[in-house]
Amino acid sequence: MNATAFITGATSGFGEEIARTLSREGYKIIALARRKDRLEKLASELGNTHIIVADVRDKEAIFEGVKNLPKEFQDIEVLVNNAGLALGLDGIVEADVEDLETMVDTNIKGLLYSTKAVLPIMKARKSGYVFNIGSTAGAWPYPGSHVYGASKAFVKQFSRNMRNDLRGLGIRVTEIAPGLCKTEFSEVRFKGDVERANKVYEGVAAIKPQDIAQILLNCLNMPKHVNINIVEAMATAQTWAGLHIEKDKF
Repeated sequence: MNATAFITGATSGFGEEIARTLSREGYKIIALARRKDRLEKLASELGNTHIIVADVRDKEAIFEGVKNLPKEFQDIEVLVNNAGLALGLDGIVEADVEDLETMVDTNIKGLLYSTKAVLPIMKARKSGYVFNIGSTAGAWPYPGSHVYGASKAFVKQFSRNMRNDLRGLGIRVTEIAPGLCKTEFSEVRFKGDVERANKVYEGVAAIKPQDIAQILLNCLNMPKHVNINIVEAMATAQTWAGLHIEKDKF
């Protein structure tokens, strides 16, 4: 395999593990993330890796990064739109509007920027695979999810609609929607409160980033005439809480 995989949010969690997995499969890697030190460490470990230090919210940086790719990394076959985050668990009334904007700008607009930047390459090749990392929160509500869940619902419907727009081009699109997974996700959500983040996973055999990387690889290895539209994966220990019913107090 000599083709290239472009991965956003590549320095932790799903993104890092997907980069490692695809590198082992022989893909050249374009790793995009904000933290230069982590990118350089990852590239030194993987080899055959081009790094782009950028925030997916920075439209100009994303388009310039793709425009100026070295020739040997321009044959992008796989795009993994992984960068995303949740901030806080306060209800919509109490939530900071800046946090809401950050989630929209990252989870929606950032995904749009990287997709728009890379798709012309795939169109010209008439080949490619786009993986959009969604969430079970895009289909199932829970208190405090509000904008995060809504942004992941966007990922779900955008992925479906992309397939219509890309018909006849040989480009596959899959949304992978994980449930509870132990990554830095909760640390980011709780703004560095590691103790609070760890409590989320106490006593639970949560999904691991390696599990999501394996799911992605399984989809990628299906015959090219097969498109997996969506994979929703929960930890075995995770189920639905059911509907809340507020009793009449009078």
